[in-house]
Parts: sequence; C-alpha cells; structure tokens
Amino acid sequence: QVQLVESGGGLVQAGGSLRLSCAASGFTFSRYVMSWFRQAPGKERELVAAINWGGSTTNYADSVKGRFTISRANAKNTIYLQMDSLKPEDTAVYYCATDLTFVQVQARSPRYWGQGTQVTVSS
Repeated sequence: QVQLVESGGGLVQAGGSLRLSCAASGFTFSRYVMSWFRQAPGKERELVAAINWGGSTTNYADSVKGRFTISRANAKNTIYLQMDSLKPEDTAVYYCATDLTFVQVQARSPRYWGQGTQVTVSS
C-alpha cells in the first residue's frame, strides 16, 4: 500500500523559508519520479517541482525557479522541498505525488498522492 506523508507546512512571513518533507512507503522509492504540487483556493492544482529517480534531473514551475529546491534521500525514502524567499502567492496546500515517469507527473496525473500540508505566507 503506497503511502505519502507530508510534513513541515505552517505559517511564515513573506521572505521567510520553510522545508517540506514527504516520507514514502509501500513501493520501490528509488524507481519513482517524485514531485510536489500545490493548490490554492479557487485555483487549479499546479506542478511545483519534480525530481527523477537518482536526483540528477529536476523540473520547476517558472513561478518558483531560483527560490525552491527539490531533493531526495533514497536511503530514507524521503523527498524535500526547500522553499526560500516565500511570497504570499505561494500560499496553498502542498501535495507530494509520485509515478514511474515524468510523463504522468507533467500531465498532473500521477497515480499516488499524499494528503497535503498547508503553507501560509503572510504579507
């Protein structure tokens, strides 16, 4: 049974930082593309960042490039999202998601999702 459990969300002032974590279980973690999505109220779910199996390839939404960093620790079955220089428009529920290839992730339709963690950035 695939499980993805996010943590690290919270309330932060604009310009601050947060680090999200996603602990995975129930599948061969090192074979899967891992990703972070977010969804703000009234908006569509957005792909924020994705990382390949070994961590050598990453993709970012234009809105977060240079501010967010995705990484993974295969020995710990965990991925991270380091979020710096946060802006009020980054406020959203952040989801960890996974599938075997980038195709499903970039189509915003990975098979497995976490329950989400709230990130709120105050101005």
